[in-house]
Amino acid sequence: DAHQHLWQIARGDYGWLTPALGPIHRDFTPDDLAPLLARHGIDRTILVQAAPTEAETRFLLDTAARTPLIAGVVGWVDVEAPDAPARIAALAADPLLVGLRPMVQDIPDLAFLARPSLAPALAAMVAHGLVFDALIKTPHIPATLALLAREPQLTVVIDHGAKPDLVAGDLGPWREGIKALAAHPGTFCKLSGLVTEAAPDWSLETLRPVVDHLLLTFGPDRLIFGSDWPVVTLRAPYDRWFDAAQTLLGGCNEDERAAIFGGTAQRVYCARRGRL
Repeated sequence: DAHQHLWQIARGDYGWLTPALGPIHRDFTPDDLAPLLARHGIDRTILVQAAPTEAETRFLLDTAARTPLIAGVVGWVDVEAPDAPARIAALAADPLLVGLRPMVQDIPDLAFLARPSLAPALAAMVAHGLVFDALIKTPHIPATLALLAREPQLTVVIDHGAKPDLVAGDLGPWREGIKALAAHPGTFCKLSGLVTEAAPDWSLETLRPVVDHLLLTFGPDRLIFGSDWPVVTLRAPYDRWFDAAQTLLGGCNEDERAAIFGGTAQRVYCARRGRL
């Protein structure tokens, strides 16, 4: 499972996590996650940041160090800070750090990823073997393409399939954007977070056009399964999303499914950091 979260509300830096989110406005710990993973034969996960602070990244790294099922952490650094390379080097001293993720979807400037000011931080990520997780939506794709053109050595993973709008249902711009992103061979895509972009009454047929397009453009060797737990529970239990992904990828052969459900995540996130 290449995308899940753990948090402690009292830490106080989860600005987006308000009581309005009901069932996920509580603490989530490895003890909550472990039974879900065991039920589906999943033995390792990638823990992803949920707050734009280095303090949370340190909290996640400490949690990972005590939790064998966590293979790595995607953390956060202010990538525009003048000392961003030094901050990245300090965090990367911990081999459990496998990537970084600015919360692009919450940044008002849609062209944020195209800013030249990111270059020193991105170079530091390349130097330390870190993955760039891109938390983007369709309007952010042009700036993401500019980043990919400027930073060809950077390994980028698109989170949540770039969050297609499954409620409005106009997938045309998203389809073209995904095709352009997939044309960059160093770019991967997470098959995660899709149900939370859909209406509460979503079905397999709601998701099928999106999954089919991701499979067509990125191919099974560049798709990575993730649950986005516990956020996924706003629309479905872990079990339902896992079963839906298995069904939607039913046309893949055994090797392709092995890549999507673990092999590619291990190669992209863990192997380069010695986290096999």
